[in-house]
Amino acid sequence: MPLSIAPRSGKKGGGTAAKPLDLAGVRTYPLARRKSKVTVGQKARPHRRGASFVAFWESLPRSLAADALRALVADILRARSRGKPILWGLGAHVIKVGLTPILIDLMERGLVTGLAMNGACIVHDFELAVAGKTSEDVAASLGGGAFGMARETGEEINRAIHAGVRGGLGLGAALGRHLARRRPAPPHDSLLAAAWRRGIPATVHVAIGTDIVHLHPACDPAAVGKGSHLDFRLFAGQVARLGGGGVYLNVGSAVLLPEVFLKAVSVARNLGHALRGFSTANLDFIQHYRPTVNVVERPTRGVGRGYAFTGHHELLVPLLAAALVDSD
Repeated sequence: MPLSIAPRSGKKGGGTAAKPLDLAGVRTYPLARRKSKVTVGQKARPHRRGASFVAFWESLPRSLAADALRALVADILRARSRGKPILWGLGAHVIKVGLTPILIDLMERGLVTGLAMNGACIVHDFELAVAGKTSEDVAASLGGGAFGMARETGEEINRAIHAGVRGGLGLGAALGRHLARRRPAPPHDSLLAAAWRRGIPATVHVAIGTDIVHLHPACDPAAVGKGSHLDFRLFAGQVARLGGGGVYLNVGSAVLLPEVFLKAVSVARNLGHALRGFSTANLDFIQHYRPTVNVVERPTRGVGRGYAFTGHHELLVPLLAAALVDSD
């Protein structure tokens, strides 16, 4: 049986016709009296051909992300002047897009005092250093079971880990030492070797099974686990010193390093380190949940500053580095 609804009144269409508001009585006030968030003094200036980077940097608008990036630059330079840590957490994509020379330059300038990496970083750092190439075509090699099976990568990285951990090193130092001493020497720059030569802590934080070197028969899982745990403790020791002006930057790690950083903050505070007055930043082409809450928000809530910048690593990192160099 069809549903029948009777109208509520005898008028066509039912209900009372809506009446528009009469705006004649609206109260106004002078524009000059209103507090505004944007002024003409914040406007960008067009870039001029041949102008310096400093001129370009100064031409950026005085608002939102541009002002936040200026504030981060100031925080990093202040951290160096106070002798506080400037820690860079890296996802592997940062290395794959060719940013190693920029990070090594920042090391030499005292603007990187510690590196934290996920396990894929050591693969790409090693391959770029010794072979000048990395990042295989996964789709093309996965079907035949060839993905991740490059012999030299699996064998040499695992040998370096085993030897280094047996000698009391973490994963980052083990690979850094190996690449720095390798014969013949790698023809290209290695971030891990550069850190080893300069005495800069480089830690590697691994989830077993996520990296191609775990697939090889040369992998010693006990050594991987022991080395990665030592690296966590070394990293936590650096995080414990962030209070009073240090900076931690998470660049391109969506899950693993934000979780590691949060746990390092927790254990440092548990052991009595205040961790107040420091800054964190997340730089990535997507703002994911864990970097946002575990790096930018939770650790700094009420005690520091957190920044988030969205963009490609191959653009954001050189921009930040150039600003640091020319603001120094």
